[in-house]
Amino acid sequence: MASPSYTTHSSAESSHAHAPALCFSLDPNNRWYPDLGEIRNLVKANPAVAGIMIINPDNPTGMAYPVETLKEIVAIAREYDLFILADEVYNNIVYNGEKTVPISDVIGDVPAIAMKGISKELPWPGSRCGWIEAYNFDKDERFQHYVNAILNTKMNEVCSTTLPQKVIPAIMSHPQYPVYLEERTRRYELMSNITWNFLKDIPGLMVNRTNGAFYMAVAFRDGMLTGRQSLPITNTEVRELVESLVNAPGVSPDKRFVYYVLAATGICIVPLSSFNTGLQGFRVTLLEKDPAECERIYKTLADMIKVYIAS
Repeated sequence: MASPSYTTHSSAESSHAHAPALCFSLDPNNRWYPDLGEIRNLVKANPAVAGIMIINPDNPTGMAYPVETLKEIVAIAREYDLFILADEVYNNIVYNGEKTVPISDVIGDVPAIAMKGISKELPWPGSRCGWIEAYNFDKDERFQHYVNAILNTKMNEVCSTTLPQKVIPAIMSHPQYPVYLEERTRRYELMSNITWNFLKDIPGLMVNRTNGAFYMAVAFRDGMLTGRQSLPITNTEVRELVESLVNAPGVSPDKRFVYYVLAATGICIVPLSSFNTGLQGFRVTLLEKDPAECERIYKTLADMIKVYIAS
């Protein structure tokens, strides 16, 4: 899987494999695209690998995989007798002129599983509405065993999502659903561009415009975070709490940064290092609905980043 990675996926891989997750890198200097050569080398050097996992569009970076990149990943899977696992829960949330396709469009004869759902398209806390699609199920006996193991595990769960899932056909076939989804996607596009415009020219940051999902990941260039920087915090009690947290052993520089930002501005962002990566940075969401408030938030954040780096 990719790094930075959605930690539920990477921690699950580690738990099942009893080993650290094996990740290929997404490059912040190249629109967060993967290095296909690195994927090939990792697969070649680790014969125990059974499959390649992607999130498309990606969480946490907001990158949408180009169609040609997906085809190359499928080609690598075919060459090394692997299957593909594609988390496509954001697949209908793509904008800024970007184009991507579901893995089913390019999979050919390679076994694959796609994880799909509407829980990100239609906010419904707790529903977790989704399903899996298996492609080329009959092509490989080991793949059949794997898919059946997933289905059996799901059937044995106590807290099934059966009732919410029963409404999926009615929702997705409703004539207003595409209209709703288009409006929602256009809003993410607007917030993406507002956020990008405020952050893109700050020295020391690697900023890529989000083109899918509703996240943006920003990385600091090496050496920009020293582990000694701070922001002014007017509330004495809050300042003492933050200082006790950021000076604890093992706190990463980007975690220190997000604590100070939260205490100084009330803006909540997430350290990028929490997404199974050695990169230092932060992830933000594009969920704000009011363009004026979005501008206020990211102007404030941009100003605070400059102050923090200079401190």
